[in-house]
Amino acid sequence: MRPPRSAIAIRHVAFEDLGLLAPIMERAGWSVSFCDAPVDDLSDRAIRDADLLIVLGGPIGVYETETYPFLATEIALLEQRLRRGLPTLGICLGAQLMAQALGGRVFPGKVKEIGWGPVELTADGKSSCLRNLQTKVLHWHGDTFDLPDDAVRLASNANYENQAFAWGHNALALQFHLEADPRQLEEWYVGHAVELSAAKIPVPELRAATQALARPVAAQAEQVFGDWLLSIAPNHSGLRSSAGA
Repeated sequence: MRPPRSAIAIRHVAFEDLGLLAPIMERAGWSVSFCDAPVDDLSDRAIRDADLLIVLGGPIGVYETETYPFLATEIALLEQRLRRGLPTLGICLGAQLMAQALGGRVFPGKVKEIGWGPVELTADGKSSCLRNLQTKVLHWHGDTFDLPDDAVRLASNANYENQAFAWGHNALALQFHLEADPRQLEEWYVGHAVELSAAKIPVPELRAATQALARPVAAQAEQVFGDWLLSIAPNHSGLRSSAGA
């Protein structure tokens, strides 16, 4: 019997966790551990060499390294893993950190995106694991990024050109929250209460939209993440694979 492969998920706030991705990974035979970026040692070898690293979201900016020094360590960790071709998934802040690690610029966007909305797949996106995106996704960000060199854009929308990209064979960055579990978003409404109020987004309306999409977004996450997990392969050769998803 094959032993479970090791995955480490880096959290920035406790309630932005794996969500729908957790049971998908368990069924696929992954053993997942968590570390909390603000307080844990990100230079630990177990993190650096994990079969899969997942970097989750959070309400801070990649460029705020003076206020949150751990971000610089996180960027260095990602740069090392990506150059080695090790499987890496970034979600929202995690995607922005990946872009920065690959030399892209991360900066405040022109509009804050919070709520359920569409993305449009590029030609490359339609042939990637994202081909099974069938419904709206959860947006929750105010920053954006320039597409890094050699990255492949997978999705865009009217507000932001870069909503998802692949880099090499084993790296996927999603600006949106495909992992968000509708049942757990009540914690987000509390944790991001100040942000929601400032953006004038009524929680009851966001809750109703979430409830209406609960079933299709769960099926969508299962298809997309399931396909991606099947496609990745640990690469300990130190060489980057060719671009693709």
